[in-house]
Amino acid sequence: MLLGVNIDHIAVLREARKINDPNPLDAISICKLAGADQITIHLREDRRHIHDEDAQAICKLSALPVNLECSINEEIIDIVCKLKPLRATLVPEKREEVTTEGGLDLIANYDRINNAVKKLHENEIEVSLFIDPCKEMIEAASKLDVQWIELHTGTYANIFAMLYGNLSNTHHSIKELELSRKQLNTLLLKAKKEIKKATKKAKELDLKVAAGHGLNYQNVQEISSIKGIEELNIGQSIIARSVFTGLEKAIKEMKELL
Repeated sequence: MLLGVNIDHIAVLREARKINDPNPLDAISICKLAGADQITIHLREDRRHIHDEDAQAICKLSALPVNLECSINEEIIDIVCKLKPLRATLVPEKREEVTTEGGLDLIANYDRINNAVKKLHENEIEVSLFIDPCKEMIEAASKLDVQWIELHTGTYANIFAMLYGNLSNTHHSIKELELSRKQLNTLLLKAKKEIKKATKKAKELDLKVAAGHGLNYQNVQEISSIKGIEELNIGQSIIARSVFTGLEKAIKEMKELL
């Protein structure tokens, strides 16, 4: 199981004080030493964490492959083509969201996505599509001539947190998931089943499968054990743990779970 370490949240800490510390670039050697297989960053349209100079330095200097998440905005795609990461993962973006919520709608945005995929391929960049684990999106992805899909695991992670964690006792409680334990358990089983079915369908269509969003040290093994998933991209939970343990140890602990 490959592990992509998303280092966006190092930039989040930096931007909180509007200084140049911590620098995301400093994390790359530590990630490599700890056994990470890939560096993942997200160059958002609003530049809320990773900035152009970060993306440029990371793509140029990283000894690990770089997976650059981005929207299908034409200006952003042009920037990615100039940076030439190993892979671009196309994701949906809403300015008001805290983090990416839900997968890219490949059907509603088919023409724009198709144009972005063609342009990225012309620049020898692998393409992955961040999508919800459903049959319709898998089938649409197979028509777009991409190498990878990344399954959105946010629904699974949210249910898991409400069922087994203390999220429901905090001000971040998810109102629509304030349900009985029996109801949450049923929803969790359904979410896992959907991810398994989506993975199987994707493999039948010769797509490589990654997964990510909301995965942490408590919930990751249920996902990493699904046959056919080759890679997980994990960020916030690793960076949060590293505050207390150090980044190298946090990555090694995640690798052990995988």
